[in-house]
This record gives sequence, C-alpha cells and structure tokens, in this order.
Amino acid sequence: MADALSRYAPVLYIEPPVSVLTALKNPAYASTLSERPPLQVLSPTLARAVTRVTPGMSRPFLNRLTGPLVERGTRTAIRRLYGREGEIAGIVSCRVTPLWSAVPARRRVFFSTDDLPAGAELLGESRERLIRDEARTISGAHAVAAVSPGLQKRYASEGWNAELIPNGCLPEAYEDVDNAPDPGDVDLPGPIAGFVGYLNDRIDLALLEAVAETGVSLLLVGPAVPGYRTERLDALCDRPNVRWVGGKPFASLPAYLRLIDVGLTPYADNAFNRSSFPLKTLEYLAAGRSVVATPLPANDWLGTDLIRVAEGSVAFGAAVVEELSQPRHAPAAERRRAFAREHSWARRAETMAALLRLAGPRT
Repeated sequence: MADALSRYAPVLYIEPPVSVLTALKNPAYASTLSERPPLQVLSPTLARAVTRVTPGMSRPFLNRLTGPLVERGTRTAIRRLYGREGEIAGIVSCRVTPLWSAVPARRRVFFSTDDLPAGAELLGESRERLIRDEARTISGAHAVAAVSPGLQKRYASEGWNAELIPNGCLPEAYEDVDNAPDPGDVDLPGPIAGFVGYLNDRIDLALLEAVAETGVSLLLVGPAVPGYRTERLDALCDRPNVRWVGGKPFASLPAYLRLIDVGLTPYADNAFNRSSFPLKTLEYLAAGRSVVATPLPANDWLGTDLIRVAEGSVAFGAAVVEELSQPRHAPAAERRRAFAREHSWARRAETMAALLRLAGPRT
C-alpha cells in the first residue's frame, strides 16, 4: 500500500517497532535490526523508518511507552527527510493506539487491518483496553477504512462508517513466475501443495496435517511464531512428503511459487480470522496457481470460482488432492492472473488516496 500510495505523494512508511529480543525470537525481524538503518530512502517518493525499542515494550504498562517512542521516531524521520517539522498531507495509522499527535496532518485515516479486540486472547492483550484504544483512535480520525467486510459490518453496527479497502497483491512480482530460478532447497516430487506465510495460531495445523496425510507433497514457506504448537509442527515437518524452508525474503517467493501447483489458505475458524483478508490467496492467484481455502467472508466478497473452499480436515485434504490431479493449464492460469490484477495494491491505493484527498497519481 505504501509503495502504491507513493505514486500520489511522497510516503514515509513506519515499520512496526522492534526490539533485539523480537529479532532473536522471530528471525523474520532479524534483518530489520542487523541490515537496515533506522531510516531508508527507497525511492524519490518512498522512505521507510523503524523504531527500535527495548525488550518488554509489549507488556502491560510498558506498552504505553511504545506509542510515544514511535511518535518521536516519526518526527525524527520527517526532520531528516525534509529538514523541518510541519503539517503533512495525511497520516494512515493501522494501530489502535492513537498516534495522531505524532505530527499535524490535514487528514487522519485509521486503517483497521485486523479485528484486534476479537483476537485479544490470541495476542495476549486486554480486550477491554483494545476496545477503548480503538474507539479513541476512531474518534480522532477524519476517515476510517476496514480491511474486510466483517470489520466494516462491525463498525457500522457501532455507528462508525468505514470504507472497505481489502488487502491487495503485486501482480507484476509474479508475471514471470514460471521462469523463476530453482530455489535449491526443495527436493519434493511434483505436483506440490504449498503454504506461504506465517505459521501461527491463525493457521489450522490440522488442515496441513490432513493434506500431508493424503501423501501429496507439501511445501511450507514462512517463519513459525515462537511456541506455535512446536511438537506438532515438528512432527508434520518430519514427514518425508513435507518440506519446511522457513522464512524467505519477498523477492525469493516467485521461486517457491514456481514449484507450487496449489496454494493453501488453511485459516482456523475464529472471530479474528473471519474479520481478516488473507494476502496469500491473492498472491497464489497472481502466480497463476489454484487455491484451496477455508470458508471466510473475504472469499465470499471476492465472489469467484477461482477459490475452492473446503471446510474440515477431510474435505480440505480431498479438495487439495483433487486440485493437484488437474494438470497446469495456461488459460486457467491466465484467468487467475487477470482476476488478481483487478485486486492489485494500485487499485486499493486509489481508494486510500481518495480518503486522504490526494490528487491523482503522478505520471
């Protein structure tokens, strides 16, 4: 979204705050600390900054210090980029903790990318505090955007009007996926069912186990959140027909998607997930791959037969086997890619730019 918005105006993207302990627990964040400076200029209209915090900042009481640190880091980055502080065109905040005081802005948009109160238990947070913070943030916003129909519906029931801006994809990243280099660390026979993304409590591990139980090749690409059902996950990955390659940079994903014939979106059935909009589903389609997913309102909103929905372990495993029995077919792959192009980040940025009241994209 930040990259797509940079076609309309210069954008400073603020990464989630990270500590040394976070990087040690989750290798996906390691490069944020070890390889990236606090402020990176990525293009003439796009920069990225990260606030480094001390361990424990997510704990009760200490978490109240995170917001001020992010605000200070934001002001520092703006001064370094532009040599001064002052009113900016707009702030898009995905945090339920109010950050509107970071810098003055003509437009303030709260972009709700998850139903955090619904996921409070999974996140180890206080639901009541998240609800209060969310209400304060929305009351200080000029406009609200919701990532899913479920979130949009919840806000409407609470008297808040929210624009629907679902997650998108980057179709151009996968245009040449079938000619991507061999990643070199996968020795599974084809056809291959694949999962790309974080392995965490949003994922129903029983569905991945059911796929492996059928005997088909299963490739897992992405980091596992510490403590995520470790013994079960290890047992799954010890199967001869399963390979887990861990987290990979975005630039290397086409190489793995080249190997995958069917992409999996095996979300657990809970309120948190029902208000989500999985990125991976659109990325599979952008790569021309078929998709097997669990029931989600996001799938209903997309309204396409290109996503095969299966509920329950037995049905999910059977659907994957059936999809893998179909040979790769160029016209079908192009239909999937064409659908994904209709749901690009560029399209999503059009709506966000309108909420920010930005002029048309620069040529």
